[in-house]
Amino acid sequence: MTNSYTAYIEKDNESGLYIGVVPSIAGARTCAATIDELQIKLKEVIELCLEEMDAEDIAQFPVFAGISQIEVAI
Repeated sequence: MTNSYTAYIEKDNESGLYIGVVPSIAGARTCAATIDELQIKLKEVIELCLEEMDAEDIAQFPVFAGISQIEVAI
């Protein structure tokens, strides 16, 4: 069985690294120098996290609903 997980990706201005976080899986985060490398590392992290969980834990993951960008005047 194959499942899809949503990752949130940012680029750190200081280090230049891409940082990826999978919000629905506690501890699923990593960083890499390129987006392609980050994708590979995120898949590995997700697999490792899922190995430590049972089916009931996985069934309780939130379902991705979307991302919204909010503008605020400062």
